Amino acid sequence: MNIKKTITIGANTANPLTVKRLGYGTMRLPGEQVWGEPENREEALQILKATSEGGINFLDTADYYGEDVTNRLIEEALYPYKKDLVICTKVGAKRGADKSWGVYDEPENLRASIDNNLKTLKIEKIPLVHFRVMPGTSTPFEESLNAMFDMQKEGKILNVGVSNVTPEELTTALSLGNVASVENAFGYGQRTSFSVFGQEVRGMQEVMGICVENDIPMIPFFSLQNSLPKNENKIAEIAEKYNATPAQINLAWLLHYNDLILPIPGTSKLAHFKENIQAFDIQLSEDDMKFLG
Repeated sequence: MNIKKTITIGANTANPLTVKRLGYGTMRLPGEQVWGEPENREEALQILKATSEGGINFLDTADYYGEDVTNRLIEEALYPYKKDLVICTKVGAKRGADKSWGVYDEPENLRASIDNNLKTLKIEKIPLVHFRVMPGTSTPFEESLNAMFDMQKEGKILNVGVSNVTPEELTTALSLGNVASVENAFGYGQRTSFSVFGQEVRGMQEVMGICVENDIPMIPFFSLQNSLPKNENKIAEIAEKYNATPAQINLAWLLHYNDLILPIPGTSKLAHFKENIQAFDIQLSEDDMKFLG
């Protein structure tokens, strides 16, 4: 089975962005618990430079990674940016001094986060921003998302997406404006439910169905985190067949699952990064996909 090599984000908007169908998620670059400077700062910079050298032109970041560590690393490694580079950030969360994850989704919070991203990344407009829904929020979803669309009209954001949404929230988002992409948990080991930030996320297949129906790219986070039974060995069998690693087959499965998926595997190790991008060249057969399910 041949995979589609590129994907267009915001194909249903006035500002489509076409990128390679394998990106890089920067969440693993900061220190332990996604906090502070990297364990190996030079290696982190090498990975970011390797994304450009390897033709990867989609980076996923957030100003609450670190805090602001990944944005500063991106700027240091890649500025001035290549014209085709799409930097995607997220807003809606914040970090506490105790390294906790908190809600930061009132309109003024979102605006402060956007301005901070613009300043640190040294750009005038962010190509793609996902509004991240955090557990425990008291701000109405519509209020937060409308603030995002307001900033889009002001020219701070090119495309607006949503993250960690339920099927109902995605449907609401589509009624409020053009949704360029969805960033939700999805992978071989998590297609029905998944726990993130202590919240049990469900409706994952339903969200994927809405994306397919509306031709909206799905950018899966935690795509390499398996929640499989201990006796699950199908990935291992296919990995042996292709002389590949289980992580590579996980990514290959995503790329073959449907053409709207843009994986963004993250790692803090250059060797693992190079291993992950090799998954782009693994061609699974129809029988392989039937076997994996």
